[in-house]
Amino acid sequence: MSAAWVAGSVRARALVARRRTPGIARRIAGRPNLGDALRLLAATPYGRDVREGQDVLAAQHAVAATLLWHLRVLAGWLPPRGAALLRVLAGWFEIADVEARLLGGPAFDMGALATVRPGLRSAADLRAALAASPWGDPGGSDGRSVRLGMRISWARRVAAVSADARPWAAGALALLVARERFLTGATAPVPPADGTLPVSPAGGALPVSPADRTLPVSPAGLLGRAAERAGGLAELSRRLPGDAAWALRGVAGEHDLWAAEARWWTRVERDAADLLAGAGHGPEPVLGAVALLAADARRVRAALELAARGGSVEAFDAFAG
Repeated sequence: MSAAWVAGSVRARALVARRRTPGIARRIAGRPNLGDALRLLAATPYGRDVREGQDVLAAQHAVAATLLWHLRVLAGWLPPRGAALLRVLAGWFEIADVEARLLGGPAFDMGALATVRPGLRSAADLRAALAASPWGDPGGSDGRSVRLGMRISWARRVAAVSADARPWAAGALALLVARERFLTGATAPVPPADGTLPVSPAGGALPVSPADRTLPVSPAGLLGRAAERAGGLAELSRRLPGDAAWALRGVAGEHDLWAAEARWWTRVERDAADLLAGAGHGPEPVLGAVALLAADARRVRAALELAARGGSVEAFDAFAG
């Protein structure tokens, strides 16, 4: 094992050791207003970017920016193969950046983790840039195609770069396909901050009309061709390969999908903790650390939203599982 892998693994474990336990997110969720929550959060490692006076969207962005900063620092300690792993795992931030270009909103400073050059505004130019990058052609230049195409591509890239992360990627892609094809209307219950959660490719699925449920890019590489022809959730679950089927286990209807995503996170955290606790140095503890840091950021972002609504520990407990 190279000295760079040893140094990076030690750094990864140290980053996780510094992260706050789920208890701090629960306390934030119980604050009666966002100002109190930000004062509490500013004393944690997220204080690097979180500031008093931010609105909830700015604060959530700041939490994610802190996570990205940790990934950039960690990548600097790793050998080229480790940096490549971090570049793929940081894909959520690049998706968010592209969506900011399409819809407006704050961008992230990707640094050396970027794979698409900044500053592209034209939809056609953006599609061409993605097609020439590791993301590949998203299947269209409209917003829905770009957002879904990048998420499908991200799942494939994560699965390709790490066998340990393959079940996470396949499960998340199964959730994304289920939501895009079978979620109807906008009345299904969703967890706080849905669609803005780091790491899960399922986040940000867009309910569409029953007449337009095709996907811009085929998910067959991870889910198989049979899954594309499924006529409903139960049939989709039966047709999925083992790496993906676990994510839809127990889903009886479309209204169960948000709970299934919460279970996705539960498995990711459990697997990540095992990877981090393993002996030795290498990609396994690094992957585990990134997933645990992302899960922590997810909780904190959801807790901020709840505080901004007046605070609710009960809702946070339901969200966090």
